[in-house]
Amino acid sequence: MSDGGATQGGSLPDQVIAQLAGELAEADREHGVIPRITARFPEATIEDSYRIQGVWRDAQLAAGRRLVGRKIGLTSKAMQQATGITEPDYGVMFDDTVYRSGAVIDSAAFSNVRIEVELAFVLARPLEGPDCTLDDALAAIDYAVPALEVLNSHIELEGRTIVDTISDNAAYGAMVLGEVHKRPDEIDLRWVPGVLSRNGEIEETGVAAGVLGHPATGVAWLANKFHQHGDRLEAGEIILAGSFTRPMWVAAGDQVRADYGPMGVIECRFS
Repeated sequence: MSDGGATQGGSLPDQVIAQLAGELAEADREHGVIPRITARFPEATIEDSYRIQGVWRDAQLAAGRRLVGRKIGLTSKAMQQATGITEPDYGVMFDDTVYRSGAVIDSAAFSNVRIEVELAFVLARPLEGPDCTLDDALAAIDYAVPALEVLNSHIELEGRTIVDTISDNAAYGAMVLGEVHKRPDEIDLRWVPGVLSRNGEIEETGVAAGVLGHPATGVAWLANKFHQHGDRLEAGEIILAGSFTRPMWVAAGDQVRADYGPMGVIECRFS
């Protein structure tokens, strides 16, 4: 298994990296929250955060989980303003975190559970930098599918930085996939709408162009980012491209509905 973009080096010693990855794994098992990494280790860098994520990821793979794709986050102004973080990040997605529309999801399995409206892309062929463009990404995509991301934050939210978020697998918890698939040449993906409702009341709206001007731009960004570390995106991977609404808090008993216009509707319920 390749590094998946994890950067070597950084400020923190290896034993501290391993300790923090272990804390996050325990928080995931116990559905708990740990103190901010940057409050305890203010010298921690973005390189350190990807090392922490990488150690956590490798332990999950060793335990038998299967990687199915990558999550890109903080790609829209709405999300950057909601978090106070101004650059994209990425994490990994495992097979046991994928749900279909209509699913009942156990809210107790997550911490600080919120929902975001996104598009996901499934790659037909590998995609590699260093000069990957939006056109290259669109040519490599098999199809787009609407998706809800379930955020799962194991680090206290108050005062967190991008270092904290990346360490925590970019706050990824799960995704709920819709049923409508569209090739990039079948629809102008920039204008796919998202109307997000909780218990019948509209809470958030947006359009996919809010993600870097085009939702597939993040796929090209990630391919170029991976190339810096000798890696590439593989055929069949699901790329969750980033939210074009602000996150919406959910709790047990909530019914969630997201209307994507020509790309259909996703519904799920939290128990």
